[in-house]
Amino acid sequence: MTATTDKPTEAPAELLTVTIDGIEVQVPKGTLVIRAAEQVGIQIPRFCDHPLLEPVGACRQCLVEISAPDREGNLRAMPKPQTSCTTEATPGMVVATQHTSSVADKAQHGMIEFLLINHPLDCPVCDKGGECPLQNQAMSNGRATSRFVDVKRSFPKPVKISTQILLDRDRCVLCQRCTRFSSEIAGDPFIDLQGRGGGTPGRAVHGVHGQQIGTFDEQVLDFAGEGDAAPQHLAIDVTGPYGEAGRLSGTSPGPIGTAETDVSGRPFSSYFSGNTIQICPVGALTSAGYRFRARPFDLVSTESVAEHDASGSAIRVDHRRGTVLRRLAGDDPEVNEEWITDKDRFAFAWQTAPDRLRTPLVRDEETGELVPTSWSEALDIAAQALGAARPAGVGLLPGGRLTVEDAYAWGKFARAVLGTNDVDHRARVHSAEEEAFLAHRVAGTGTGVTYSDLQRSPQVLLVGLEPEDECGTVFLRLRKGVMAGTAKVATVAPLASRGTTKMRAQLVPAAPGTEPEVLQAIDAGSTEPDLAALAEALTAPGAVVLVGERAAGVRGTLTAVQELARRTGARVAWVPRRAGERGAVDVGLLPGLLPGGRPASDAAARVDVGAVWGSPQLPSTPGRDVQGILAAARDAALGALVVGGLDVVDLPDPALARQALATVPFVLQLEVRRSEVSEHADVVLPVAPPAEKAGTYQNWEGRMRPFGQVLASRAMSDRQVLQALATEMGADLGLATLGSVHAELAELGPWEGERLGGPAAPPAPLPAPEAGEAVLATWRLMLDSGRGQDGEPHLAGTAHRPVARLSPETADQLGAVEGQPITVTGPTGSITLPLALTTMPAHVVWLPQHSPGSSIHQMLGVRAGAVVSLSTTAAEVSR
Repeated sequence: MTATTDKPTEAPAELLTVTIDGIEVQVPKGTLVIRAAEQVGIQIPRFCDHPLLEPVGACRQCLVEISAPDREGNLRAMPKPQTSCTTEATPGMVVATQHTSSVADKAQHGMIEFLLINHPLDCPVCDKGGECPLQNQAMSNGRATSRFVDVKRSFPKPVKISTQILLDRDRCVLCQRCTRFSSEIAGDPFIDLQGRGGGTPGRAVHGVHGQQIGTFDEQVLDFAGEGDAAPQHLAIDVTGPYGEAGRLSGTSPGPIGTAETDVSGRPFSSYFSGNTIQICPVGALTSAGYRFRARPFDLVSTESVAEHDASGSAIRVDHRRGTVLRRLAGDDPEVNEEWITDKDRFAFAWQTAPDRLRTPLVRDEETGELVPTSWSEALDIAAQALGAARPAGVGLLPGGRLTVEDAYAWGKFARAVLGTNDVDHRARVHSAEEEAFLAHRVAGTGTGVTYSDLQRSPQVLLVGLEPEDECGTVFLRLRKGVMAGTAKVATVAPLASRGTTKMRAQLVPAAPGTEPEVLQAIDAGSTEPDLAALAEALTAPGAVVLVGERAAGVRGTLTAVQELARRTGARVAWVPRRAGERGAVDVGLLPGLLPGGRPASDAAARVDVGAVWGSPQLPSTPGRDVQGILAAARDAALGALVVGGLDVVDLPDPALARQALATVPFVLQLEVRRSEVSEHADVVLPVAPPAEKAGTYQNWEGRMRPFGQVLASRAMSDRQVLQALATEMGADLGLATLGSVHAELAELGPWEGERLGGPAAPPAPLPAPEAGEAVLATWRLMLDSGRGQDGEPHLAGTAHRPVARLSPETADQLGAVEGQPITVTGPTGSITLPLALTTMPAHVVWLPQHSPGSSIHQMLGVRAGAVVSLSTTAAEVSR
């Protein structure tokens, strides 16, 4: 059964007329008074109100006078001022704000005075000073002097909500923005409003604390029982203000499980906790990394785009004297709204790490060490070596974190200068089936499924994708749709992750390797009622299948996805994990693709590209993929490798990569920081990090996300370095400016000819684990051992604690209990982690792919779907 993919049309909202300060305005039914006032340019002061949070009326600062017609049509005033953030506009309503009503003005002055009674006068040392709504509104809507002469309430501070988030309870005005964000948007109730009343001055406690925001830490709230203290080694980092160890308690009854804590030992907080700092209207919540480091008037702000995943989230980068001090969420309603992940917010120190490359390096023939040199010498050596290697062949591995412009330069350099199709950006598990899928479904297709589509989709099916870990903004938008009742989510996965639970997603259990079989079973004629119902839901207009990059690791999965889309009419979107992957596909950084989705084997496509490039002869034979390039380099079938920003441990076979790098005659590296590749490189050319260049990321939607240069720098982007290298080799890339890249891309446009056929790979034989064995399942957590998080110890403390997950049945067969160390052994080593019992298929073990103490490709020498052995005996962890 096939359904149309047309988007459902929404009925126009009913309009009604209200009068605000004498100005008539028409607004949709259900509009809050405070929003209606904004439409006519009237600003009503507020603290608790936020357009993306449910109204709560907590701060009472937005009081206005309201009159409404009664049943006879007579205008009657409400007996007292009303909160405009919770009152919906009604037909004929008349509103008087502080601008026209002395009653509203007096009420607002009184609320400010009330809030300042216990608020400390520490603006000069407060991180919010200079950009504080309380400061601003105390000046505009408050009294000039204070009448309060008694002792202010105070709390010891700060309370460590997590290793990253600090709370000064003195400053809190109980607006509850932080708690509402945590429960409504992120789904992480790690912080809550506790206590009753106003409390007493100083530290005196009368039975129950005064109302305050905090974590679920009984010691902070003064009612910890004897024997409830946490281990003393946690006392410094995870306790409250009195110095004693707080009990490790969580938001659900019962003891805290092994998998429920972060690496600091606290109950896991949130991947999105930094948003609470930004929306806090006072300086109550602060960042451990930014605290006391700058003031807003010291900072220069630049709009930019986050580089850590394929979300394309808008951010604002604040820097002072050439140093980035913080990043904030940008306001982009079409993409990330006003939210970003903690990784996008806090993980920027990697760009200025001590191992940052500042000058070109060449390997000294006598000492064998890399030594600094001039750009002219480094480019000359690289150009001569690549020219000599060209007859034997050169392989290019640019990595998946490039801007569109840099990726285009890599592709053009490979084809037009080196004459090879041996170029592949996929620094991860990949397959020929995936390349066929990308060529057929993704490359050159422009903007397809959007965030708004996800939010309104009647059914979203996730395949090989954990949005909370792999694309945080997708997770937030899906959860928003689910909570609003406009979207439903199902996921094909071995277990219900934390993110799956928060999205209330339907779990379609699939052991690693069985995904094609499960996808084939999602059919209207299935004997399984749940699968038949899911198939029916996917036929609804607007249904979407989101497939992640991990689907490439299971043969037949992408073929089954395409067949499912054909059966149901659902739209398909590909969500990679890295920021540059979608753009790299579009500009042809795959061995069989040219820009715009053009097949490299198609003569007409080559003529198209050659006409724009001025290169009549482009290579016609599809090149090797990453594994093929590395195998050829290891076997001396290539004369050189050009390597961009990739980590060896991310590759599906790190041992092969090391052999290839050690064997190939010449290695050229373009990188921001020294890496393992640098140890084998003959020439290293430094390139600019995202903060020091302008460019464009293409997010998973296909939406272009341009950004400007934040810091003044002499560092060159990949595009500029390749342009200089091509000139040294006697060629001209013609990409001296960003405008020249954009002009060529516009001239090329998407391919209108025949596309390569879609994937058609049969499923692989299912693994058959024996006693004491299990099939490996894995994915990368958002916060892990990736080098993009280096230099952020506060952020690292909020990462998920690495655990090994087994079903209770498998654990019983192994004789293991919750929290006990489990050793997982593969061909090249073993990993030992504490056990977390999880509802999942039997004879399956889940490990984090690249977290501290658990690097699957590096330590086990296998990938997802392989059979590994299990034991409860302590074993030395191979590193």
